[in-house]
Amino acid sequence: MQTRDSANPVESFELERFLPYRLSLLTNTVSQGIAARYRDEFGISVTEWRILAVLGRFPGLTASEVVTRTAMDKVAIHRGVKALVARGLLERRTDEGDRRRQTLHITRPRGQAIIEDIIPRARHFERQLLQALTREESAFLQRILEKLQASA
Repeated sequence: MQTRDSANPVESFELERFLPYRLSLLTNTVSQGIAARYRDEFGISVTEWRILAVLGRFPGLTASEVVTRTAMDKVAIHRGVKALVARGLLERRTDEGDRRRQTLHITRPRGQAIIEDIIPRARHFERQLLQALTREESAFLQRILEKLQASA
């Protein structure tokens, strides 16, 4: 007896029900909504915003450490860092303990002003998005995401 999955794997594969695809679709949809706002108001991309957000929380990381924390493409992060440095929103500093290591820091006041302006907007966007869920569903979603991230 053939199951649907064993008959023809290509024909039976329902991409729209495949969890990695659905998560990617959700991420891209949300990011596109945010990206337009950040690009129009601040002239930064989603990648650049994520770099600033990570460095706001963890100042002094290297670009490679930002890649690790964000699980984003190395080339995209390096391009984003380069763009932010060129615009004066980030600066590179040579690590005193290891002169080969360059750490990244949000500049003051320019970079800091942008991140302080964006964070409340990002939180507001998140609250609007989560209004589709009850408080219990939102807490359950957080637990599910943590489990999936650990499993991945």
